[in-house]
Amino acid sequence: MPTRPDSQTEAPEAGNGREFDTKSFLKQLTERPGVYRMYDASGNVLYVGKARNLKKRVTSYFRKTGLAPKTEALVSRINSIEVTITSSETEALLLEQNLIKTLRPPYNILLRDDKSYPYIYRSSHDDYPSLTFRRGRTKKGGGTWYGPFPSSGAVKESLNILQKIFRVRSCSESYFRNRTRPCLQYQINRCTAPCVGFITPEDYQEDMRHATMFLEGKNPAILQDLMAAMETASKNLEFEKAAAYRDQINHLRHVQEQQSVHGEGGDADVVAIAQDAGVVCIVVIIVRGGRVLGTKDYFPRYSLEQSEGELLSAFLGQYYFGGSARREIPPDILVPVDVEGQELLSQALTESAGRDTRVRKNVRGERRRWLEMAMTNARQTLLSHLASKETVYRRLLALRDLLDLPETPSRMECFDISHSHGENTVASCVVFDENGPLKSDYRLYNIEGVAAGDDYGAMRQVLTRRYRRMVAGEGKRPDLVFIDGGKGQLNIAREVFDELGIKDIPLIGVAKGVTRRAGMEQLIDGMTGDLYRVPADSPALHLIQHIRDESHRFAITGHRARRDKKRRQSTLEGIEGVGPKRRRDLIRYFGGIQELRKASVDEMSKVQGISRNLAETIYAVLHDE
Repeated sequence: MPTRPDSQTEAPEAGNGREFDTKSFLKQLTERPGVYRMYDASGNVLYVGKARNLKKRVTSYFRKTGLAPKTEALVSRINSIEVTITSSETEALLLEQNLIKTLRPPYNILLRDDKSYPYIYRSSHDDYPSLTFRRGRTKKGGGTWYGPFPSSGAVKESLNILQKIFRVRSCSESYFRNRTRPCLQYQINRCTAPCVGFITPEDYQEDMRHATMFLEGKNPAILQDLMAAMETASKNLEFEKAAAYRDQINHLRHVQEQQSVHGEGGDADVVAIAQDAGVVCIVVIIVRGGRVLGTKDYFPRYSLEQSEGELLSAFLGQYYFGGSARREIPPDILVPVDVEGQELLSQALTESAGRDTRVRKNVRGERRRWLEMAMTNARQTLLSHLASKETVYRRLLALRDLLDLPETPSRMECFDISHSHGENTVASCVVFDENGPLKSDYRLYNIEGVAAGDDYGAMRQVLTRRYRRMVAGEGKRPDLVFIDGGKGQLNIAREVFDELGIKDIPLIGVAKGVTRRAGMEQLIDGMTGDLYRVPADSPALHLIQHIRDESHRFAITGHRARRDKKRRQSTLEGIEGVGPKRRRDLIRYFGGIQELRKASVDEMSKVQGISRNLAETIYAVLHDE
C-alpha cells in the first residue's frame, strides 16, 4: 500500500497534499482474498470491504463508467487504501465484520448492525440432546457451542444437511417434552423421533457422537462416504444426484472451517518482518479478544549488517517504550524469528504491563495462523511500497547520478536464464519504467538449439532475438539494459550489441559478488569493464536489486510452466510428497484444482494424509510463493 518510509499506514497523515497514486497501487495489488480499507485526506476511514480477489474488487472502484452515484462520491474522497490479506474469503468476511463494528465507516451499511456471530449449540439433555442455531454465545444452559461461523445462512443450511445425515433433533426443550406423537421432521426422515421413544438413548447418542465429531473436524469418514457416493452416481450417469452430493460436501466443509480471525485466542500483538531491495517492512497485527482489530505497517531505517532478530529487538523497544504515550502491552507478542535479548525484553514488558508478557516465536494452532497472516501481509506491503511511484522516482534519480547518465532512464530491461540441469531452458526479459514494473511488456523466450546448461549460449540467443527486432524497427528501445550475471554473461551481451550495431544503449552486469549476499552486488560497466562500488543503502542499488529479483522470479515461473507442460503434468505433480494417491484425494475432496487454489492451508490439512507442513508447501506452489 502506498506509504512513505519510516511511517505507519493505518492512519494516513492528514493534509499530506499528495494525490493517491491509483495506477501504482493497483498494479502491485495481490489477487488473494482479504479486506481493504479506504481513507480520506484526514486519515478517517471511509469504507471497509472484503474480496475474494483484492485486485479485481478494488480495481472495479476506479473504472471510468458504470459507477453508482454513491460509489463515485466515495472514490472522489479516497486518499489512501490499506489491505489485509487473509487465507480465505471466510476469514476476510469475519475480519470485515470486526472492522465495521469497530470503525463504523460512513459508507458501510450492510454490516453496521450489532448482531452477534452465529453458532451451533448442542443442548445439555442427558439422553436426547439437540443441535440448534443460536446467535451469540452465553454461559447459560451448560451445553456445547460450535463456532462462530461466517453467516447464518450457511449454518442453517448445514444444520439441515446434518439432520438428513444423522437425523438428530432440532426442536426446543419445551416442544420436545410435550410431544405425544412424531412431528413432521420424523415423517420426512429428518429425525428419529426420540420424543416418543422411537429410538433408544444409546443409538441416539451414537448418532449425536458422529454429528459432533464431524463439527469438531474429527470424522473425515463422513466426507469419504459422500465422495464415494458422488463418484458412484457420476459413473452411473446420475449427474443431478452427483451434483447434490457435491453440494453437500461443500456445505459440510464450510461448516467445518476453523477461523483464524476469531476464536478463543485472547490478546496478542503479532509482529512480522520482510525485507528486500534495501527496504525492511514490519507489520503489527493487533488481536484483542481473539479478534483481529487491524494492522499497522512500518518502514524503519536499518543497517545491512543487522539480522532480522536484531531489527525486531530494536523495533519492539521503540514501539512499546518510545514516545510520550505508552502503548497497550498484551500478554503475548508473537514474532517469526528469535529476537535478540528476548528474555530481557520480556522482563521489561512484564514490569511495564504489571503482568506476565511473553515474546514468543514457537506457537501453534490459532496463534500460528495469525503469525502466517502477518508474514503474508508484510511481504505484500513491501511489494506495494517498492512499486509506489514516489519510491521508484527517487531511486531513478539516484541511478542516473550513479551511472552518470545524461537523462533519467524511462525504460530499463533486465535478462535472466532459468533451467533445471539444462532442461527446458527459459530466458526472461522484464521491463521497468518511471512507474516501476511494466508487466505488460514482460517477455519469456523458450531457448532452443543450445547445449544443455550453456547459459552463455542461452543469453546470446535471447539477446539476439530481442534486439534484432528492435534494430528492424519492431520493438521498443530501452535506455538501459541489465544482465543478471558476471563478466562472462556481460561479454556475450557486448558481442551481440556489436554484431547488431548497437552503440548507444548502456549495458550493466549485476554480479552477486564474492559473499553472494544482498547488498554486496558488483555492478560492471559493459562498455569499459569498470566496477561500480555502491553503498548497501544506496537507492540506486535497491532499484537494481528489485529489477534483478523480478527478472529471476519471472524466469523461474516461466521455466516451471514450460517444464510441467512438456511433462504433461498437473499443477500438483512435481511437488515433493504429493504422489498419485494424495493428488487424487485432494481433487476428490475439493472437486477440482480451482477449488483447491481457493482453499486455505487449514482446509488442505484436513485431507487425509496431508500434514500441515505439506499443505503449506502445496499452498506456496499453487500461489507461486
